[in-house]
Amino acid sequence: MKQSTGSHSCTCAQNGRVEDTRHARRLEYLTIGWNLIEAGVALGAGIIAGSIALIGFGVDTLIEILSSLILLWRLLSIHPDEQRERIALKLVGVGFLLLAAYVGYEAVSSLALKKPPEASFAGIAVAILALVVMPLLARAKRRAAGRLNSAALSADAGQSSLCAYLSAILLGGLALNAAFSWWWADPVAALIMLPIIIKEGLEALRGEVCADGH
Repeated sequence: MKQSTGSHSCTCAQNGRVEDTRHARRLEYLTIGWNLIEAGVALGAGIIAGSIALIGFGVDTLIEILSSLILLWRLLSIHPDEQRERIALKLVGVGFLLLAAYVGYEAVSSLALKKPPEASFAGIAVAILALVVMPLLARAKRRAAGRLNSAALSADAGQSSLCAYLSAILLGGLALNAAFSWWWADPVAALIMLPIIIKEGLEALRGEVCADGH
């Protein structure tokens, strides 16, 4: 009887992990779907308006899509896989640092050349929507990361949270430029993103992201 009970518990735990893994995959599919829309609008509007912050936000979204694809690869394995976990975590960290390099270069160039962006109401709209969508996805990913004990998924959740922070910063820069023609608010908003992005990237590379999201 004890052996049967132990076997039943093991089966239940296995079934639970399978369902948690499937749920995590669905979250990544949702992230990719939303981010394809977000990236298209942000990059298109950023190029038209000449907005460094908006283009940087679009590039961040592309990196987040890459992060989601990396996590889907990680989640192909239902069982804990330390090697996949480490690789996925480091790749997410590299993505953060690539984004930081791009945003920093473009923002400094924009300030040096004094390139004023045009007002972008499409950019403002996508930033507002991202402020709503990304915190919900980040929260759901953190819960899934805790159940699966996945630091890589937790790092990906951190990237989704970062997207929400960047949306707020982006929105501030775009709104100031639209309302008061403060052209410098756009690249300054982009520069404010840098410490957050670099911190997240270095933590992921060092494997310091906790699976419970704290």
